[in-house]
Amino acid sequence: MISASLIKQKAAELADELLHIRRHLHKNPELSFQEFKTSSYLKSRLEKSGLSRFENKAGTGFTLTISGKNPESKTIALRADMDALPIQEENDKPYTSQNPGVMHACGHDVHSACLWGAATLLNQVKDDFEGTIKLLFQPGEELLPGGASLMIADGALEHPKPQQIIGQHVMPFLPVGTVGFRSGLYMASSDEIYIKIKGKGGHGAMPHLSNDPVPVAAQVILALQQLVSRKANPLMPSVLTIGKVEAAGATNVIPQEVNMQGTFRTLDETWRAEAHRLIENCIKHTAEAWGMEAELEIRKGYPFLKNDEELTGIAKQAAIDYLGAEKVIDLDIWMASEDFAYYSQVMPACFYRLGVRNEEKGIIHGVHHPKFDIDEQALEIGAGLMAWIALNALESK
Repeated sequence: MISASLIKQKAAELADELLHIRRHLHKNPELSFQEFKTSSYLKSRLEKSGLSRFENKAGTGFTLTISGKNPESKTIALRADMDALPIQEENDKPYTSQNPGVMHACGHDVHSACLWGAATLLNQVKDDFEGTIKLLFQPGEELLPGGASLMIADGALEHPKPQQIIGQHVMPFLPVGTVGFRSGLYMASSDEIYIKIKGKGGHGAMPHLSNDPVPVAAQVILALQQLVSRKANPLMPSVLTIGKVEAAGATNVIPQEVNMQGTFRTLDETWRAEAHRLIENCIKHTAEAWGMEAELEIRKGYPFLKNDEELTGIAKQAAIDYLGAEKVIDLDIWMASEDFAYYSQVMPACFYRLGVRNEEKGIIHGVHHPKFDIDEQALEIGAGLMAWIALNALESK
């Protein structure tokens, strides 16, 4: 019989390999949809674990399956992303990125290493469980349209078709040794906003001869904030941020135009669509009121992520059995976005967090930071726990 203690033992036996794989991936990061060497390396490591018959998906992604007894009884999918970010790493470690301007600053090296470990463990005990485990090594989580959407479109969730899917992600705010779960609404949708206010440039000392787009841009920013505070249901989290403003004027130059970029996030698709309409009207009419033109592009990004209550309950209890109740933390809604949300839109999903923080070692930086790192004790926990959750999900009816 497969027990938590057996999985822990086998995870401990893989500790050195997990460390080696994570450090190799961290040292050799590749950007979204360019993960050719990463994919090839992971396949070679999986083959050494006795796993093969890969199916290439979405360019650089791939899937494979592990069949236990009665493989058609139930299928559970496990997912990891493989891509890195366009960030120059500032750590001084033996495994610091050797690819200038590219860094695993979001922990996808950890996710891939842990999924390799979970696959290796599950393959070792496949004669003792019923059902099938499907492994998804996914490209391009960090770049629209999102590798998850392309994996789905390319049939990654077919033949066999999973009934449920599980994903794991590092969390630098949780101490190593802990994990976090949230049932129901968890992560926000994410849309990119691009705005151009077109006026008439001129001399700063003679604004009456120009049509200054700068104060109009300021009015647009303030008006957009009111969309959230006055139009959104207060019970539905929403964020609208303008993070970049460019007005190529000078101390005495009124620019021809102002360009702005921002993001809109929420957890409700109906309000999301309505907000897009309100954003367009707000920008258009504010510019028109001052005799200017406005251009708007909204690039629709990832949907909101919802964790299935039943599956998340199974996963959380499995984590309690594996780590102890004091190591399992309830999470709040998180307004960041993740393309794992695409999977949650088509089947019951559970996306949980792996603690990687260690203040004594100075491992305190958040994801997407040039000094992001992890306490590597998390690797053994992440691989073993993912395998254990998958086994518990298979046993549930």
